[in-house]
Order: sequence, then structure tokens, then C-alpha cells
Amino acid sequence: MVPDVTGAQEHHQDHDHDHQAVPSDPALRAKALESLMVAKGLVDRAALDALIDNYEHKVGPRNGARVVARAWADRAYKQRLLADGTAAIAELGYGETMLVVENTAKVHNLVVCTLCSCYPWSILGLPPVWYKSTAYRSRSVIDPRGVLREFGLELGNDVEVRVWDSTADLRYLVLPERPAGTEGMSEAELAGLVTRDAMLGVAKVRSPGEGTHA
Repeated sequence: MVPDVTGAQEHHQDHDHDHQAVPSDPALRAKALESLMVAKGLVDRAALDALIDNYEHKVGPRNGARVVARAWADRAYKQRLLADGTAAIAELGYGETMLVVENTAKVHNLVVCTLCSCYPWSILGLPPVWYKSTAYRSRSVIDPRGVLREFGLELGNDVEVRVWDSTADLRYLVLPERPAGTEGMSEAELAGLVTRDAMLGVAKVRSPGEGTHA
């Protein structure tokens, strides 16, 4: 991320937080805490490694991608998802308190957690490093268009940007726009197009053949 840039604040859905600010060196502190807990026998390193591997390589964003693909393929499910994200996501076997916000041609949603790094692990897997960074957490509210531009996403002036602030009690999932050229694709094929970044709102889902990124 580049240094803070001032800019007009877009629509910001704010929520109260009761979390302390993230330390300036969270990775170092987490590693030190892990080592201390292992040394005291409070945590089994093998079990911890297995848990991390599960979220990083097996869960990842696949669960969220399945939710998005189902919404694209099933209009009734999409309506339930937007009306009650928690209940609709539970239909697929995932437990997460969530509000789902839909991207359209005129509205683009961006998810952030300004005072900590609340994140739907069971839906999106491990959070990316940039999501937890101070720069992203602050600038997403101050200059969302600038942040999106740095991710390679340029939005027209006629597109409203809405920033959603996650908390420990409520997380957000972006329902991306279904890309062109996906007519007739199966849910599994659609899910293969959906990326974590698109479900956080820093990217769009690309049409088949365009390639994807995280």
C-alpha cells in the first residue's frame, strides 16, 4: 500500500467495536505467543499446524465461492442470501453470522475491519496480510477508490462505493457480479471463477479465459 492519500469519504457502514487496536507487529507477537504456548504445553504444534493447513489449503475461499456460485445459479437462494445471509449460508453447512451485500453495475461494495481484523475464516479461509494492515484498514474508509485502484480495479464516477466495517459479531461477504460468458456453466464451474478478493470487494470476477487471482 502507498502512504495515506486524502479523499472524499464514500458511504461507510459503521459498527461499534470493542477490540483493542492491532499491535504494530502482529505477526511477530503471534509467533512469540505461539512459541510460549507450545513451550508451556498449552498447544500442540502438530495440531496447530494441521489447523492452519486446513484453513490455508483445504478451506481457503472455497466455501465462500460455493455460496456465490449457488446464488448465481439459483435465484431463490440468492434472495434468501441477501435477506438473511446467516441462515442462507447455514443451508450449505457453514456457520457464520454474516450480511451479504451485492455488487451491481451501479454499486460496488468493499469490506474492511477498521479497528482490528475481523474476518470470516470459515467462509474465506486465512485472511490475506494486506487485509490486516493498518494502511488498508484506514485508507479503505478515507479513500476507497484509491485503494481499489491500487488493486487494479478502476470504477466509473457513476458507481457508488459502499464500505462495510466488520465486527466480531457481524461479518460481511460481497456477492460479486456474475461475469459475462458464464451461461450454462455448472455451479462447480462457476465456483472455480470466484476469488477471495472478489468476495472482499477489491476485485471483480473475471469472465472465463481471462484468468483469476487470489
